[in-house]
Amino acid sequence: MTAGGNAQKGKRRREILKELGLTPLWHVRPARPARPASMPQPPELSQERQAAPLPPPLPAASAMQAESGEQVCSDSSVGAVSALEDRRSKILQMGWEELEASVAGCIACRLCHSRTRTVFGVGDQSADWLYIGEGPGAQEDATGEPFVGQAGKLLDNMLTAIGLKRGRNVFITNIVKCRPPGNREPRPDEAQCCEPYLARQIELIRPKLIIALGKTAVQNLLHTDASLGSLRGRLHQHSGIPVIVTYHPAYLLRTLPAKAKAWEDLCFARSTMEALGTSG
Repeated sequence: MTAGGNAQKGKRRREILKELGLTPLWHVRPARPARPASMPQPPELSQERQAAPLPPPLPAASAMQAESGEQVCSDSSVGAVSALEDRRSKILQMGWEELEASVAGCIACRLCHSRTRTVFGVGDQSADWLYIGEGPGAQEDATGEPFVGQAGKLLDNMLTAIGLKRGRNVFITNIVKCRPPGNREPRPDEAQCCEPYLARQIELIRPKLIIALGKTAVQNLLHTDASLGSLRGRLHQHSGIPVIVTYHPAYLLRTLPAKAKAWEDLCFARSTMEALGTSG
């Protein structure tokens, strides 16, 4: 190839590299002659070759999470526990709108990674009746509203049976505000992370009666491992508020014979509310 051809090829190569953002080109310099051993290095070169000071160590993962509020609930370190206490204190001072916004932006546990939408709750903000379930399912995750789909229709029918209606003197929410993957039960640390939100909802709503729907709600509200069946038919307390235990609507869809027991629980709830002097 002629010298002109080489030049043209080189020019074309530089244009292609420029289009790809790979310019400027760097060329290897010819090696410098070795410096005689007796010749001292210039002061400035000696200083350049001195080891640069190491950067300060990064904060521990738990400290970083605590600062940002992300996934501190599964961390048992001293810093994370302190951050959780501070977080809970702040949540318990929030008003309704601020609380709802905080739930929508929450990244405090692993459930934030798999959710589509948070599910804060729905209904009357000064309701006498507070229904608490387990956590959002797939349809709730998509719509942002608790108890939709077949389980939601059954709950609406249960409310109608005792003269109630969703959104009228009734508020409905869950133990956790994000859907657990695969509709599994919420883990203890996930429920604990959402506990300040539910606690503040209860404080703001000030219901006359709480209906705990299903095992997960019962365990977290009453702090017991007793079977749901053994807890039915009598009054319990959460933060000074009467609590009645019954089955989750999703369980009733799978276990039809339990519907008769759920009806007994609804009648008990109705008579309890009447005894409290408040109608639906």
